[in-house]
Amino acid sequence: MHRLLDNLNFNLVIIELDYSKATGMPRIKKVNLSAATLLGYSKQELINKPLDLIYAPEAIPELRQTVLDGLNDGHPAKNLEVEIITKANSRIQALVSPSVLPGPQDAKAADIILLIHDISDRKRIDKELFMMHRALEQSASAVVITDTEGRIEYINPKFTELTGYTSQEVLGRNPKILQSGSTTPEQYQAMWEMLFKTGEWHGEIRNKKKNGDIYWAYESISAIRNRLGEITHFVSVAEDITLRKEAESALSESEERFRQMAEITGEWLWEQDPRGYYIYSSTAVNQILGFKPEEVTGKHYTELLTANDKADQLHFVTMRQPFHALINHYQHKDGHEVLTESTGLPIIDADGKLIKWRGVDRDITAKKHFQDALIDSEKRTRLIIESSINAIVLMDESGIITDWNQRAEKSFGWSRDEAIGQPLKDLIIPPRFRGAHQKGLEHFLQTGAGPLLNHQVEHVAMRRDGSEFPVELSIAPLKLGNTYIFSGFINDITDRKAAELQIRQTQVKLAIAQSEIKIARQIQASLLPTASIKSDHFEVTGFCLPANQVGGDYFDYFIRNEDRLDMIIADVSGHSIGPALFMVEARSAIRTRANGPETPAETLSLLNTFLYEDLDNSDYFMTLFYLQYDIRERLLRFANAGHPPPLLLSLYESECRQLDADGLIMGIRENVEFEEKTTALSPGDLILLYTDGLTEAENIHGEFFGLKRVNDILVKYAHQSPQMIIEILLKQLKQFCQTESFKDDITLMIFRCG
Repeated sequence: MHRLLDNLNFNLVIIELDYSKATGMPRIKKVNLSAATLLGYSKQELINKPLDLIYAPEAIPELRQTVLDGLNDGHPAKNLEVEIITKANSRIQALVSPSVLPGPQDAKAADIILLIHDISDRKRIDKELFMMHRALEQSASAVVITDTEGRIEYINPKFTELTGYTSQEVLGRNPKILQSGSTTPEQYQAMWEMLFKTGEWHGEIRNKKKNGDIYWAYESISAIRNRLGEITHFVSVAEDITLRKEAESALSESEERFRQMAEITGEWLWEQDPRGYYIYSSTAVNQILGFKPEEVTGKHYTELLTANDKADQLHFVTMRQPFHALINHYQHKDGHEVLTESTGLPIIDADGKLIKWRGVDRDITAKKHFQDALIDSEKRTRLIIESSINAIVLMDESGIITDWNQRAEKSFGWSRDEAIGQPLKDLIIPPRFRGAHQKGLEHFLQTGAGPLLNHQVEHVAMRRDGSEFPVELSIAPLKLGNTYIFSGFINDITDRKAAELQIRQTQVKLAIAQSEIKIARQIQASLLPTASIKSDHFEVTGFCLPANQVGGDYFDYFIRNEDRLDMIIADVSGHSIGPALFMVEARSAIRTRANGPETPAETLSLLNTFLYEDLDNSDYFMTLFYLQYDIRERLLRFANAGHPPPLLLSLYESECRQLDADGLIMGIRENVEFEEKTTALSPGDLILLYTDGLTEAENIHGEFFGLKRVNDILVKYAHQSPQMIIEILLKQLKQFCQTESFKDDITLMIFRCG
């Protein structure tokens, strides 16, 4: 019984109550471990102790009466909310459920079970909720609570006061009823997105009251989450800022009018306090002196003047008379001098006290330095002409050279002093073009038109030594008063022309090479099987993907006679035209023996002898795998010349096995004996022949596609047709390598036994 009580996860206390007496303290008879832990005692410390050790004494009479009432009317005793006292003398708010244990009807005492439920947290929460509700009801801000769909579930009195809507009018509705039309749907959408993303939104919003009046509110919206972190409600707290916005709008409008007037003038408007410190500056100061208005405010006016003007104008601080057209020398923010014409007016109050100065400065620097700017401009123009990478030549309307830069000296061999004053045609125009030049000049002076003017053209010029060279030429006529001058920009394009010639020659060679490669591709493609062979006894098909336009991989299959099918796959080192030629040579040698009696090993031996000298002299080598399938006997013979072994997958196996035989790579030694093996095939058996371009293809991380992936793909898709298996292998290879082209040729051939 004691073990059963201790295993209960609720708090249980059994007391003995003598209900034959009106008084007397009940005693604790039993207590389970959960109740003892709650009270902070051990069970032994509570047994046979008076109930008031843990039960508020003032609540015991109510407990006694509740039990007696239950005995008299036969109904269960009601639950009681009391305070339970712990060993640490702290009090726990608890809900006590008393019940009487069955006993003799004439007994004067009974055992009472007290189930104690700790409701301290609930009571605390009830109190907090009450206080929170009072706070919301008495808040000076309008409060709205909605669900996640935007339906209003609560408003406080301040909301009704602000908007005119009562709770009966808005509960269950959307806050959209307050929209004034000033906020766009996109802005509302952004607000909801931010709420669901961050759980908060703050901002000013323009709404409409029930009576149609517009008001401004500053709203703070927060998400309410449950214990799982899920958003269940949103609470909005709004403050009426209508009066503040109206004041801000009026002030902004006034300031904007003044700012626009100040900006329209383009002159620097300013105000100074009586001591000469700037208290206002228009933005024109940035254009004139390079300072922002806020950088000027607070400075004394003499701080912006040059050193000479500081001393001369200090006396203006004590003056009270207006001044006009005062020339000031300011120092620009970047250090250069700025001249202004300044006008100032003292502002004096009714008592004759100087309040401030108000004035305007107009920039006259450009006017003052106009002549210096012209001189500088001419110097810059001369510098540009002399530093130009083109030869610049100026000519008057008589054809006489008037200017000649350094590049012209280097290009034509005449110095500036030698060239100026000389006829242009005699210095740089080849004799055969001089007549056309003179006629073109005369035609322009008469009609104003010239085919070479204002265009960039290629022509031929002449050096001092009489040699000719190609140039790029542009000539522009410039009218000065009633006469013309002509400016010519001449660029020596000898190197460019040589480069263009070399490019054209290279393009011709490339076109020839591409044509040859195209022909080689066509020849190579024509030598490979164009279609699969399919019968009731077997099916075989293959595919070759060259690394470049022409590759060194080779595959073939053909019926030797009615009973035998020959299959070959080979790989010549490299992947260009050279390996492709060896592939053609190997195919020709094999095909010439197509009707002979040779076995795979004998064929490889003959082929090695035939190709050895050519392979050895060219530093190429070849790997090759040869299979012969006896169709009637379902017997496969094969021999290998250093090629990756084909994979054989039987119908009911989950792993491929390799078909391999000893044999040296072709082109290494002239006389080689090749091992020949045989194996019996069963219906459904599948053989994959491949070149190493498949297994050694790498991805961007340097990993090989590998034999394991090939094995897994073959096992997974063995039920597909040979052609489909090849397509799946190539697709997964391209996905693995993330490319459509590969560094090595890739050749695949699949045989299926029928």
